[in-house]
Amino acid sequence: MRTKRLLLLLLTAVMTLGGCSIGGGGGSSDNQITLTLWYWNRSLDDSIIADAEQQFPNLRIQAQKIGGDFKSKLKTALAAGSGGPDIVAINDWVAELFPNASHFWNLYELGAADIEADYLDWKWKLGVTPDGYMMALPIDTGPTALFYRADLFEKAGLPSEPEEVSELMGTWEDYFEAGRQLQEQLGSGVYLTDSISALYTQVTAQHERIYFDTEGRFIGDDPSRSPVKKAWDLAVKAHEMGLLADAARSTPEWNASMNNGRIASFVGAVWNKEILMDAAPDTEGLWRVTDAPSGAGNNGGSFLAIMKNSKHPEEAFQFISWLLNPENQLRSFKNINLYPSTVETLGSPEMLEEEPFFGGQATGAVFGEAARQVKPTFFGERHPSVNGIFTRELDNVALQGKRPERAWNDALERIRKELLR
Repeated sequence: MRTKRLLLLLLTAVMTLGGCSIGGGGGSSDNQITLTLWYWNRSLDDSIIADAEQQFPNLRIQAQKIGGDFKSKLKTALAAGSGGPDIVAINDWVAELFPNASHFWNLYELGAADIEADYLDWKWKLGVTPDGYMMALPIDTGPTALFYRADLFEKAGLPSEPEEVSELMGTWEDYFEAGRQLQEQLGSGVYLTDSISALYTQVTAQHERIYFDTEGRFIGDDPSRSPVKKAWDLAVKAHEMGLLADAARSTPEWNASMNNGRIASFVGAVWNKEILMDAAPDTEGLWRVTDAPSGAGNNGGSFLAIMKNSKHPEEAFQFISWLLNPENQLRSFKNINLYPSTVETLGSPEMLEEEPFFGGQATGAVFGEAARQVKPTFFGERHPSVNGIFTRELDNVALQGKRPERAWNDALERIRKELLR
């Protein structure tokens, strides 16, 4: 596969030197092709985009960094049938757009099969509809792991080295038991982890099916087919054991709790490293990372798609496949911390550098292994709305004292009404 692509790149270079464009036209400015690109801040590496016109002299990339509600703007363009770009970034809500797949080019028709082996299988599949239409090419990933304060674990009599913590806390139940010991030893001002909804989200992220099967049928109320009830019960158990600080992520309270030692650990995606470093500068050197209880999961990660209104789909595909190749994914990781979706990049030495904030640990080894272990999850277009109902009801349990049984039944009732809309 790599040899075939190298030959293609050499052919492109020869054609360019000979005055030909990658699209088969002339290479002069009179035949220059303009491709518009919509993306949001830090979803792509601006420096690599800027290099594209050197790589493809007949292309002009009109990159537009979209602020505000990116998803709404894209959906408006899809509804109108016009006004969209040639190329568009899509976040982890890609499955919401599967009903609109015909508005995008099937990347398999443009040569995507030739590079499929370069990418993590589960991530690749997230951009493919259940009927095999490849709508979007992977950009980055969000493999998850357990972040923990080694000093607090040690003070509580728990192991503090990553390998030992992983061995002791191999399941969620083991993790909760360690949390009970931690809080007994350190007092009521320290909590094992942050919030009920975050815990629930991390448990569900470890499974291949969550709310829907590939036929679009709701399975969240069926424990034999879905992890939802198990995840719900685990989250409620952590609440009832008093292990939760009830600090929602992306809030000042969460930031303060990380900096002052109120929260001793949390399961989160690799991109939480940067958030943690910004939130808790006083804790440099105290954090470590190890395997998440019960296995790997994924939170987030985005894609690039080519809209059907593009008059230059072949050129657009050559551009995005170059932009997201292993070499450029390594550059993106080094420049803006986008975690790779290409297998080759995960094995690069640069991914394994020691990090002072994490006590000199090379956390890339943990996240790289997690990325390889993630299961290929199917979400479905209604996943965000259903997930929101469950997490809101869990917050009602933790923050308003609502009975878990009533909250569960209310969630199912609201979901059934939502799915009838």
